[in-house]
Amino acid sequence: MYKFIRHLVYLFLFLLILQDSSANVILHAFNWKYSEVSEKADELSKLGYQMVLVSPPLKSTGEEWWARYQPQDYRVIENPLGDTNDFRQMLNTLKQHDVVVYADIVLNHMANEAYERDDLNFPGQKILAQYAASPTKYSSLRLFGDLGKNLFSASDFNPATCINNYNSTYEVQNWRLCGAPPDTGLPDLVNNDWVVEQQQNYLRSLRDMGVKGFRIDAAKHMPLEHVNQVITADIKHDMHIFGEIITSGGAGNSEYDRFLKPYLDGTGFAAYDFPLFSSLYNAFKIGGSLNLLVDPLAYGQALQPGRAITFVTTHDIPNNQGFRYLIMDEADEQLAYAYIMGRDGGVPLVFSDHNESGDNRWAEAYRSGSLTAMLEFHRANQGQPMKIIGHGDCFLLFSRGESDATGVVGINKCEHGQEYWVNTQEHKFFWHQTYFDVLEPADTFIVSSQFHRLYIPGRKAKMWMRQ
Repeated sequence: MYKFIRHLVYLFLFLLILQDSSANVILHAFNWKYSEVSEKADELSKLGYQMVLVSPPLKSTGEEWWARYQPQDYRVIENPLGDTNDFRQMLNTLKQHDVVVYADIVLNHMANEAYERDDLNFPGQKILAQYAASPTKYSSLRLFGDLGKNLFSASDFNPATCINNYNSTYEVQNWRLCGAPPDTGLPDLVNNDWVVEQQQNYLRSLRDMGVKGFRIDAAKHMPLEHVNQVITADIKHDMHIFGEIITSGGAGNSEYDRFLKPYLDGTGFAAYDFPLFSSLYNAFKIGGSLNLLVDPLAYGQALQPGRAITFVTTHDIPNNQGFRYLIMDEADEQLAYAYIMGRDGGVPLVFSDHNESGDNRWAEAYRSGSLTAMLEFHRANQGQPMKIIGHGDCFLLFSRGESDATGVVGINKCEHGQEYWVNTQEHKFFWHQTYFDVLEPADTFIVSSQFHRLYIPGRKAKMWMRQ
């Protein structure tokens, strides 16, 4: 009987996918080869992903994931994840499955190659010689420009000075990101006419190939005028653009006030919702309270819904030692996903890697049963308003629905179970109809009176939908 119910549930969810094409969950296919994304196009489409963010499509070398964020040339896509032809094939394949591609773009800096040469000519004579030795190959990989010449020279970079004071807006946006001495850091590009023109050529090439969104890496480290000079009206037309501006809080936090708020006010683009992430982290940590998640937007601790990319982890958190303290307990991370997938507002981002960090937490995460079930709840309730039903330090209960509660989310961070008696008339529950939990489809309830008991087990989330 249970298997029969389960089959009915998944049939119902599949029909929801067909009916609603407006769901907006981004899969961050972190450090995936472009060919792998192509191979999984059908699977991603069937799971309900309609947007896939891929690692920077440019010329870079080195097997480490961070090497993808050290550009050598914008004019060619060639790195361990694939080349221009692989990238184009991926775009075409995903388009056939109604999945669009977002590209991670790096505009702030070029590769740190001081260890092998002392000039700032990019891509440098060694790579130019490679281009010259295989003209047919690189003609097929060329996006724009003359591959017989360097793209950038010393006049296109700020002085070789490392950021010392991360509270200084000027230093953060004009000096170099460096590691421990004697690291000389990532050469920081200036926004002169030549640099801006080449970056525009690069973005237009990606857009013309079919890319539908850009993630601006290290946007915190770029002057706003540089961002706005590069991303002109024609480049941003019909594109979803969001920046990475890392902060440790929302309104009132010095990083937010100094970097994220000016970016939001000055560009009109979206951004990673680090204020909401801070609220999530503080709510789920030991001693924290889920009351923080009742309405964080009202207190400036979440971004406006149309500007927010919501998340529970990014590629930097597990892969950079300085951010690893932000890794949530595995159970809390799942509860946090239930929150961002269940709430109204923002574009959720699902992170899935190949275990680059060694934690063995996020490999194949994109296809986990819990996340794909949450994705279906998100799809079914897309655009429906959210109403808080009940809350406390341990639990949060809210509904989704314009006039009636078509979806109900319950989250319990504590070890002991939580029960709540809902006034079904006040909160407009459907009577005599079945609600089922997408996470555990056998868990159903039917409302037949004004007050109905809902129960959330310890360390669990419930995402009930009307059948």
